[in-house]
Amino acid sequence: MTAAQFLNNRFKITFIITLLLSIFSSQGIAKTFIHDVKGYTLNEKGELITFSNFAFDGDLITGMNLSEKPSKESYTYIDGKGQVVLPGLIDAHGHILGLGQNLLEIDLRGAASEEEAVKRVQSFVSAQPVSNAKHKWLIGRGWNQVLWPSKAFPQKHSLDKVIKDRPVVLARVDGHAVWVNSVALELAGIDANTPSPSGGEIVKDENGQPTGLLIDNAEYLVTKLIPSPDESQLTEQLNAASQHLLSLGITSVHDAGISKQVYDFYKSQADKKALQFRIYAMLSATDPKIDQMLAAGHIKSDDDMLSIRSVKAYGDGALGSRGAALIEPYSDDKDNHGLLVTPQEELPILFSKVLASGFQLNFHAIGDRANRLALQQFASTFKNVPDNTKRHRIEHAQVVAVEDIPLFKELDVIPSMQPTHATSDMNMAEDRIGKQRLKGAYAWRTFLAQGSRIAFGSDFPVELANAFHGLHAAVTRQSGENVPNDGWIPEEKVTLQEALRGFTLDAAYSAFQEDSLGTLEAGKRADFIFIDRDIFTIPGQEIRGTEVLQTWINGKQVYQK
Repeated sequence: MTAAQFLNNRFKITFIITLLLSIFSSQGIAKTFIHDVKGYTLNEKGELITFSNFAFDGDLITGMNLSEKPSKESYTYIDGKGQVVLPGLIDAHGHILGLGQNLLEIDLRGAASEEEAVKRVQSFVSAQPVSNAKHKWLIGRGWNQVLWPSKAFPQKHSLDKVIKDRPVVLARVDGHAVWVNSVALELAGIDANTPSPSGGEIVKDENGQPTGLLIDNAEYLVTKLIPSPDESQLTEQLNAASQHLLSLGITSVHDAGISKQVYDFYKSQADKKALQFRIYAMLSATDPKIDQMLAAGHIKSDDDMLSIRSVKAYGDGALGSRGAALIEPYSDDKDNHGLLVTPQEELPILFSKVLASGFQLNFHAIGDRANRLALQQFASTFKNVPDNTKRHRIEHAQVVAVEDIPLFKELDVIPSMQPTHATSDMNMAEDRIGKQRLKGAYAWRTFLAQGSRIAFGSDFPVELANAFHGLHAAVTRQSGENVPNDGWIPEEKVTLQEALRGFTLDAAYSAFQEDSLGTLEAGKRADFIFIDRDIFTIPGQEIRGTEVLQTWINGKQVYQK
């Protein structure tokens, strides 16, 4: 090879390397400037800020409201065409794979009667025939007897008439009760002689026979028999949930209770860069391998797509199924105080184990007794584990004794609440607990007035995952039909700025992520959405109908309507 040939080849190699680096640089570190938008965000103090343009370099925001436009040679320009931009929405309490499963299986939400629910089961079976169907499980969710004319809980007989050879398990909308057929009961060995487990109830008729309704811990007698999904099924569920959530502008979800199987699955997905939105996952305190997961310590991916540093524990059931644990009996069931899913005597060990491991504890408590026990246990455990006393959460904080509400602020316990629970429950809450106890129920304004930071979410698939439904409910205290006129318990309404904070900055704060997520500021992740209306200038009743036009995560567009 001559010197000229050598130099020529060297030049070609250098040119190719330079070209490749340029391509990789433009793809991986794309500088983007979006202008002509009507933007709203909060600052670190929670104050509302407006902006007309912003820039980001790769996955991080570099500037807001730039007075001098950057060079078009260095930046990709995007014309926002005057559309409204918000930070990506964070749902602080959902069940991701449950949503995916719900999207793929029998949907009973909105069924107007037990008969209609059964017809939906029939239609699902007809549309999805399978070979060797005997003992292949039929799973569904979403029924709510409160909406039915009879108000009565469903029974196995209506299912038995149409499904004779396959076990059927249909979860109530809140997940705290299941309606099953006789095949499922037989497979579980449940009969008249089977006692109800601690923290649960096998509902029986006047003859002592199981009706097909299993409440709270009794569900497990049947659900433990359902084959665990394999990785391909988990992937299918995650993909279904991802597409749905991104279309709603949700860029991050706090997944409220995952098993060891899902823990491993999420880590694998994060390692492969396959997660489509951010997941802040809570370990399920009841998982047999909880100690192993705690010993592994906190999990955090470099791109902030996966964070695992919290535990979801279970205090009681739900109000609709009369499983929420109350200090005084139910107003419409004088012998019933509800259920403690985790026995009171086990709380000290549970709290100490989680806090001593350096994890956040997020405790499910709906009834006033469950909330009081949780607050008392936090106070007691903090004395023994003084290095981990900040930002623990009570999930739902739904019915709280008025005198206990100040303890949330005193103990720095975050109320993680779901606005649409109030508007879904308003048709039965007073029947369950009476007017007096409603003074501490769904008490968002009271919490904010004392300085508590509320993490807002939806609890999907219990409720629909649409955060604009939650914003609407928080501001109006009205149903989807905008009733009642002034809102239910209107003194507990919040402003739209406060509601948006609950679905952005304070949701991020409740996950120790406020330095990178929750607002649009220089140095934070470029997670944002375009929506079809200015929610700050329209009547509150119109917020619910908001549609998402685009969703961006880490500076990349991941959804377009």
